[in-house]
Amino acid sequence: MHSTLAVKTTTVNKGFGSGDTRTEVLKAVSFEARLGELLMLVGPSGCGKTTLLSVIAGTLGIDRGEVEVFDAPLHRLDKQAVTRFRATHIGFIFQQYNLIPTLTCVENVSVPLRIQGHSSTVAEKKAAAMLERVGLGSRLQHRPGMLSGGQQQRVAIARALVHEPRLIICDEPTAALDSENGAKVISLLRDVAKAPDRCVIIVTHDNRIFSYADRMTHMEDGRISHTHDNPTISLNPR
Repeated sequence: MHSTLAVKTTTVNKGFGSGDTRTEVLKAVSFEARLGELLMLVGPSGCGKTTLLSVIAGTLGIDRGEVEVFDAPLHRLDKQAVTRFRATHIGFIFQQYNLIPTLTCVENVSVPLRIQGHSSTVAEKKAAAMLERVGLGSRLQHRPGMLSGGQQQRVAIARALVHEPRLIICDEPTAALDSENGAKVISLLRDVAKAPDRCVIIVTHDNRIFSYADRMTHMEDGRISHTHDNPTISLNPR
């Protein structure tokens, strides 16, 4: 049983617009994710899942409530402090990869380390080791346009993991992949989530990967409806 929280939000509210056009997207959302787990956030489109991810990541401010990540009160920190915190502690994986097309794989993966101030030599050495770990050691000098979708997503995962963040946030990481590549990606994330000081949160509609979750939190109409343990968890790649 996990006991240490990686993420905790308390009655978070977030809306967009003003007056008659204002839309409340998050409505008193209280959410928890634990160290050592892979948690999936599910629910219909437009229910607030991606907004909640953005709040947890510190890329979106809130109107009311509290957001704590590894006990740091993000809702009280200024923008610079949140940016520094995010650069050290959080890794992002997106459905569309967001790789820089003019950079090689090893250069793309080294970007978070360069942001932290590492030299290009040190950053690219660590990036190469991470690409090797995700099975792309032979693609270091390839640019994204020379790779398949599954390979590009693994580069994106390597980039998210290279600076050893404790929290990995993923928005639909397998939706655009076929079954084989989707299984490889979720297996990698499952392995990361096993570490006792790490946490992986995935927003997904992809029911092919539900069995890899430790727990699932369901959202509906801007609220958490319920969270449950996953009795069918798959610890091994399919």
